[in-house]
Amino acid sequence: MNTMVRWLKFAPVALALLAPAAGAQEGRGDVVYVPTPQVVVDEMLRMAKVGPGDYVIDLGSGDGRIVITAAKKHGARGFGVDLDTYLLKMANETAKKEGVAERARFFEQNLFETDLKSATVITTYLLPEMNQKLRPKLLGLKPGTRVVAHDYAMGEWDPDEEKTLLVPEKTVGDPGKSYIFLWIVPARVAGRWESQLPVAGRAVSYEFNFEQIFQMVSGSARVGEREAKLPQFKMNGEQLAFSLIAPIGGAMVTHRFRGWVKGDAIEGTVTVGSEGSGQRVMPWRAKQTARGEMQMGAAGPAVAQAAP
Repeated sequence: MNTMVRWLKFAPVALALLAPAAGAQEGRGDVVYVPTPQVVVDEMLRMAKVGPGDYVIDLGSGDGRIVITAAKKHGARGFGVDLDTYLLKMANETAKKEGVAERARFFEQNLFETDLKSATVITTYLLPEMNQKLRPKLLGLKPGTRVVAHDYAMGEWDPDEEKTLLVPEKTVGDPGKSYIFLWIVPARVAGRWESQLPVAGRAVSYEFNFEQIFQMVSGSARVGEREAKLPQFKMNGEQLAFSLIAPIGGAMVTHRFRGWVKGDAIEGTVTVGSEGSGQRVMPWRAKQTARGEMQMGAAGPAVAQAAP
């Protein structure tokens, strides 16, 4: 996002940040915008691991440099949205000049009304209030979608990665510094999951009850008739990995689960036993039998409901 401080219909709070500064540029009418320094653009795209297979959507695209850089340097495709027609014209002309007009386009559109479903990467340079307003929509995107923001985070949704850059030419926000935040949209796993594993020649039921706050998951497990608490773990998009100590043949044995969430199923493997003690790797498949709700803050866990 190349327009952190902008007089738009939806951002009157930006007025407090609009002290004259080097690097601010005039748009048409009463618009003032601050371009993201190119060093920050490059780091945002690096942190998001943008590549030829990605589709980048920039919310508040300004002069278009994020999407244009993604197309020219990383081979990606995408588009930006903005409400300033002067900046949109500039962005589309620059994309044509740089030879990426077929892969980098720019449209006049309110960012809150933009369809984001095609994105694999979302970029923003928005005020905190706008980020939090946008947050539920971002969390509804396909698991694994990367969201990368300049300077401002997403409230209680902690980033998966963050970095501070020294940017001497930056004179707004925290002068001389830029903060970059990366989130990976997590799969929703809250609820009850059931599976079976062969133990000592018979099938034993493994039931998991997951509680989820953004990408962080905790909960409990039932193995046969025994219950155990699960240590907290972090989702990485649709991927999960966690350990459990559960009884096998009268002994407490370490299980290391690793899987990928595919709708109401998890497919992966479980490694049973410690290294050097007859360790086994087995296929693992779990089915969701009751859905819970992802919590978006400090509220208590939601009550699981029967899945249809």
